[in-house]
Amino acid sequence: MRAPEEGTWAMKGETLLSVEQVERTLGISHEELDELVGLGLAEPASPGAGEFTVATVIRLQRMRRLHDDLEVDLLGAAIIVDLMERLDRLDAEIRAMRSGRPPAGPSA
Repeated sequence: MRAPEEGTWAMKGETLLSVEQVERTLGISHEELDELVGLGLAEPASPGAGEFTVATVIRLQRMRRLHDDLEVDLLGAAIIVDLMERLDRLDAEIRAMRSGRPPAGPSA
């Protein structure tokens, strides 16, 4: 694992995982990972890179759980995960506002 270089999609200093690590973590094949990338559900840390951010892997884990446990199709699972992440950010902003401190990071 290495820190991404300047100009990549990953944040400076963010931990990156190789394709093999991602496949092992998710329990999927290389073809399945390629399909997720092809569907736009996962993006390498930078264009053409063979590495993914930890945040991407966590998103994929959530999508796979929804798909496997609740039989939600992968695109639907991606929408659900997006909404869950948005709710988490809004909840963090509300907690920060109530405590009188500024919210952490940008909100989407």
